[in-house]
Amino acid sequence: KDVLQLKIGYIRISTADQNTARQELLMEQLGVDEGYIDRMSGKNTNRPELQKMMEYVRRGDTVIVESISRFARNTPELVEKPSAKGVEFVSKKEAIDTTIPTGKFMLTVFGAVAELEREYILQRQREGIAIAKANGVYKERKPIHPPDLEKVMVKWRRGEITAAEAIRQMGMSKSTFYRRVKMANLDTPPKNDENIRKSF
Repeated sequence: KDVLQLKIGYIRISTADQNTARQELLMEQLGVDEGYIDRMSGKNTNRPELQKMMEYVRRGDTVIVESISRFARNTPELVEKPSAKGVEFVSKKEAIDTTIPTGKFMLTVFGAVAELEREYILQRQREGIAIAKANGVYKERKPIHPPDLEKVMVKWRRGEITAAEAIRQMGMSKSTFYRRVKMANLDTPPKNDENIRKSF
């Protein structure tokens, strides 16, 4: 028994006041069977309609978009999502159509070029940091040091406050607090606080 293969259109606009008419017209011309529209930035990977669409599509279906940027901001996401479900992918702007051999090749090339560009960016960042360090202008990120750190730790050591209260006052995690305690050679908690670690 043949399984019905559908054309699924996905439309995305960055803001609610943008118009979807142009993309909707394109989907109509391409004869899509179902359509999904998100009104949010492409940087947001938790797009509700995109997630609904990827749950709905089945092997053999074709996802159609106006351009790759409407669907995904990074190529691994673009390639992996449809292929993981055995779904074909069509992007009109980039002339990518994985239902034909040349389209599959184009998508592979597109992914390779994007990966190469990412590597170039990382390389430039590393080179920039190395140059800055050589010139003495690069500063490592400073560790968080609450202004009342010593004062709060003294109170904790005296048993005036619990470790839980000290952590709350300094706005740091439990692991960071005890790491700072260790660095300050204050690893032994006061008598009235000896079981505090068990209470977290």
